Amino acid sequence: MYIIMSEFEKTERDANGSSDLSSLRIRRDETTRAAKGPSSRNKILVFSLLGAVVCIVLAFLLLGGGVSSSEIVETVPVSLTSPSQANAVLTASGYVVAQRKASVASKGTGRLEFLAVEEGDHVKKGSIIGRLESSDVEAALGQAKAASEVARAGVAQAQAEFNDAKSNYERQKSLFSQKLISQADYDAANARYQKAIAGLESAKASVAQADAGVTAAEVNIENTYIRAPFDGVVLTKDANVGEVITPFGAAAGSRGAVVTMADMSSLQVEADVSESYIEKIHTGQPCEITLDAVPDKQYKGVVHKIVPTADRAKATVLTKVEFLDRDERVLPEMSAKVLFLSKETSQNDAALKISVPSSAIATRDGKKVVFVVHGETVTMVPVALGSLLGSSVEVKQGLSVGENVVLHPSEKLSSGSRVELSTQH
Repeated sequence: MYIIMSEFEKTERDANGSSDLSSLRIRRDETTRAAKGPSSRNKILVFSLLGAVVCIVLAFLLLGGGVSSSEIVETVPVSLTSPSQANAVLTASGYVVAQRKASVASKGTGRLEFLAVEEGDHVKKGSIIGRLESSDVEAALGQAKAASEVARAGVAQAQAEFNDAKSNYERQKSLFSQKLISQADYDAANARYQKAIAGLESAKASVAQADAGVTAAEVNIENTYIRAPFDGVVLTKDANVGEVITPFGAAAGSRGAVVTMADMSSLQVEADVSESYIEKIHTGQPCEITLDAVPDKQYKGVVHKIVPTADRAKATVLTKVEFLDRDERVLPEMSAKVLFLSKETSQNDAALKISVPSSAIATRDGKKVVFVVHGETVTMVPVALGSLLGSSVEVKQGLSVGENVVLHPSEKLSSGSRVELSTQH
């Protein structure tokens, strides 16, 4: 607008001096350049400011004034460690196994009408666990006893016949020696006597047979009772009242065993030891057993037996470790870790100690510290160290079990540093 007015004023001045109207023309190229001039300068100014801001931000980030990058670290939990690990020559994993274990069933076949135990019950050898229906074998026992009574009556009858035949024979024998009877009468008396002897023996044999029948019936009744084969604990209940028990083969809808029980005094750890390290193990070697279910307790053990064969598929040798101080928390099929020791652990070394790997310890300003992970950052914690426990070190003060600490902390790691957990194992 300013340009237009200037041109108009110039035209008026020209008009005063000259009447040429062609000078009233507006010069659009000059007007356009005049209009664009200030806008271009503003754009250049804005771009210059943006570039300066970007340079400042980049410099700020490069100098560490912005969000720092995370350091990738490996971590390990603070744990309880036994001092005996310093004497360990080998570690192996295994399971607690009862060396005396049985699936208990009856010798007879029938329907289960009584069950006296359930899981966890302690039973003594010979105690009744359950009973099958026995009405049929009880009836057979009554029949056998009646037959025994009949046989005994037959013995009494045969005995009377024997006594009479014997007396007659002795009279006839005396008379025959005096030539008072004929040979035929004597032979008849002798034959009757011999027959009486045989009849008495037969009657006695019948009694024995009948008594054997009674015994067989009593055994059949006993077979309906299910008794504990040894002192132990019931692990599982495999049948319920009303089910049919078949001892020598499970038919459809029947059970082969009533309960499964184990002798808890026979519990041992069966561990697989690599055949490459089996030479480090020998019978009678002291061991330390740790159960996953009871991590705060170390059980003393000793190598009971090394099975003299290797597992071809796993390249391991089965080693049986006996408990020396087992308690009620040790149960069959629990997973266990066995520490094979070079020497027996003393009583003073029995207590567990808080420990971390030696590689987690760092030095800052002359003090021993560890870096505890809290989310995505770490905190430097001073610690008081104790004795070495193999590849770990005892921490007397500063840490609690379960905290995660950084392994191999770098020199630039400090409190508040951001970290990222390594995915490598």
